[in-house]
Amino acid sequence: MKKFLFTIIALLILACESASVNEADLHYLNGYWEISEVVFPDGSIKEYGVNPSIDFIQFEDGKGYRKKMQPKFDGTYDTSNDVETFTITPGNQNFVLQYKNEFSEWEENLVAIDSIGFSVTNMDGIQYTYKRFEPIKIPK
Repeated sequence: MKKFLFTIIALLILACESASVNEADLHYLNGYWEISEVVFPDGSIKEYGVNPSIDFIQFEDGKGYRKKMQPKFDGTYDTSNDVETFTITPGNQNFVLQYKNEFSEWEENLVAIDSIGFSVTNMDGIQYTYKRFEPIKIPK
């Protein structure tokens, strides 16, 4: 029984360590992203189908920006000049995106990232999951 309990604890520790975000993966943030779901602290989930706007993220050397875009059917994008700048700093087994503008400051913990998706949790415990945006291609 002790061996079984030890094995379970070891697996849990390894699972927690593998859930951490590696600095080498931060470059995956670059590109176009659309929100796929939001998980609220009470466990309820809101899933998103088609999104009228997407996020463009550019990140390099610890600094970046996020910009809202509206994809058009011809493959171009409409956007405003509004940009949210951020920095990324190491946290406890993750990285923290720190946003600051003239009106407010906030943080998001980067909890997972790979080439096709990422998740962040904000200060209210709400988790946002994004997937890589794939434009709709209409044959000519």
